[in-house]
Amino acid sequence: MPSLINTLHAALVLSTQPNARIKHIDIEAASQVPGFVSFINHTDVPGSNKSASWTDDEEVFVSSIAQCIGAIIGVVVCESEESARLASNLVQIEYELLTPTILTIEDAIIHGSYFGNELCLRQGDIDKGFADAEHTLESTVWIGGQEHFYMETNCCMVIPSNDDKEVTLYLATQCPTTAQELTALALGQDVSRITCHVKRIGGSFGGKELRSIPPCIAIAVAAVKVGRPVRLNLERHIDMSITGHRHPFKVTYKVGFTNEGRFSGLDVQMWNNAGCSLDWPKFVMEKAVLHMCNSYQFHNVQVRGRVCKTHLPSNTAFRGFGNPQTILACETIVEHIAAYLKRDPFTIRHLNLFKEGDITHYGQKLEQWNIPQILDELSQSSDFIQRQLNVEEFNRTNRYRKRGITIMPAKHGIGFTVKFLHQAGALVHIYKDGSVVLTNGGVEMGQGLYTKMIAIAAEVLDCNVDRIRISETSTDKVPNMIPTVASITSDLNGMAIRHACEQIRERLNTFLVAENNVNISWEDLINRAYHARIDLCARGFYATPDVFDADFSQNRASFNYFTQGAAVSEVELDALTGDWHMLRVDILMDVGTPLNPQIDIGQIEGAFMQGVGLYTMEELIWGDKKKYKWIKPGELFSRGSDSYKIPSCSDVPLDSSKGIGEPPILLGASVFFALKQACMAYREQQGFSDYFILHSPATVERLRMACADEFTHR
Repeated sequence: MPSLINTLHAALVLSTQPNARIKHIDIEAASQVPGFVSFINHTDVPGSNKSASWTDDEEVFVSSIAQCIGAIIGVVVCESEESARLASNLVQIEYELLTPTILTIEDAIIHGSYFGNELCLRQGDIDKGFADAEHTLESTVWIGGQEHFYMETNCCMVIPSNDDKEVTLYLATQCPTTAQELTALALGQDVSRITCHVKRIGGSFGGKELRSIPPCIAIAVAAVKVGRPVRLNLERHIDMSITGHRHPFKVTYKVGFTNEGRFSGLDVQMWNNAGCSLDWPKFVMEKAVLHMCNSYQFHNVQVRGRVCKTHLPSNTAFRGFGNPQTILACETIVEHIAAYLKRDPFTIRHLNLFKEGDITHYGQKLEQWNIPQILDELSQSSDFIQRQLNVEEFNRTNRYRKRGITIMPAKHGIGFTVKFLHQAGALVHIYKDGSVVLTNGGVEMGQGLYTKMIAIAAEVLDCNVDRIRISETSTDKVPNMIPTVASITSDLNGMAIRHACEQIRERLNTFLVAENNVNISWEDLINRAYHARIDLCARGFYATPDVFDADFSQNRASFNYFTQGAAVSEVELDALTGDWHMLRVDILMDVGTPLNPQIDIGQIEGAFMQGVGLYTMEELIWGDKKKYKWIKPGELFSRGSDSYKIPSCSDVPLDSSKGIGEPPILLGASVFFALKQACMAYREQQGFSDYFILHSPATVERLRMACADEFTHR
């Protein structure tokens, strides 16, 4: 959006050290930059400085100790964006380094650095499960983090009103109400005086839930201090450094099973790297613990999770919310068992699938359970068995190029683990000319939400979609909105819009009956209804029935429903270089009746490729004291497209057949395991038949080293 005439520009002054006390800040050089207006820090916050996060453990501006590199120490405000960025780099900060500095999951385990208590779910008798087992296996899996890499970096503009203390926020966020409330706390104002507007945002994937808000609050404090509009646009390398990522996981497991391959017991311990503040990691770990078993019945289960506190920027929500990490761990267990028993992994998977009416390890009965049918249909439609034989033949006749093919299922629980978030509101206005404006509590970020909401309204109101528009998402139109997250926004807001439209439609139907004229145009109907003093505005509200808060102490949780699907992925690997490409991908998902099939197809394609990126190429490299000694400890090295690689158009499968649904990011793991099979084929050819663990992401370098031969063993 264009800036106002008197808009100032801001740049953040960030900590360059983790776990360090600020001893002195020198702005002398910065203040000499032409156009310099002001420097703002914690002393300028009129309200609470501990309001940068809903968990109350994060400051707007660092007051004493910077927990991580990238913590916001201050804001420089100038007449131009170039001057602001130059001045921010000239601010000199003197630090006192503190110890211990904890950067990794291993560091946190050694020092006992955790947020909260251990999460645990149990089903059956784990000791009996292992006693009944004819075999047991143990191992550890590491799953790396992931950058959201949305097209539009975080940005905001804050406009203060010097007359009535009102403040208007324009920002890219999935959580307008949270931004409104936390800004009000920082400014010491009532929430009603803060209005947050979100027209649309250029991608998010979870990265603009909570991490978009601290910079905005800092800019709001600056705008109120200088009494002028202030704008912030984060550069890509700054955005990547400070706004958090998908949580890295460490997963250790012990699994018991029979000679046939039936599971009898599973004991899992998980850790995630939360970073320096609580943000979402506890809920990410909850979702991970709940999804650990994927689509399989392990009978006797114990799943434990710890949230590690480290001196990195706080990690945050990301598409899948803990499930992508655990599905990789779960499917690794399946592959481990198959390799040990020398059986086809597909056979092991099929043998242990949940059945209709089975009870999950958190006590939910599975209803409308279609994974067995989906797997059977997909294996036939993709010609999986014949293609397996073709892959084996290819591998026999090619020495340095190997293929792999994998079929795997996935389930994803839709909904929140807390009851109060299952609600949404909407506002519908019909104007005299028959045009309609919808306002809902969801944010459009490229997922097609607005298109779906318009379709729902058009169906209920019985008018053409071209008469309906959505202006924006705004806290002064729909208050107390929940975040646009968890693949549930269309469900909740769609029902709220339906509720509002049904009220208006009922009034119009009553009017038509009274008029005894049902064959009039939409425009004529609305005009007549207005002159008959019919209310053409309605507010809708929806609260999901039959949901409850998850209670881990009682082994009790539930989801509204499960998105279920499966994928077959076939890859070809160059064993000498680790380079590879996808030959074909087949995905089949049960999504009920889609509101808009084309949008859902787009979501599937994007989500699947994002999953491929997570599991095979996207690697976050942080400086530490062991593995990456050449990078400053706590500093992100891969903070741009030159050092952080995401899938491109050349990585898209050569041949693909897709169902529709969301979220298929989980099924990107099928590519990971197909690559692992290709590595196994090469290793066996070289005389290395032992099982090996492949950690995620399976980068070209890791794949090459996994292809054990005379070169890797030198």
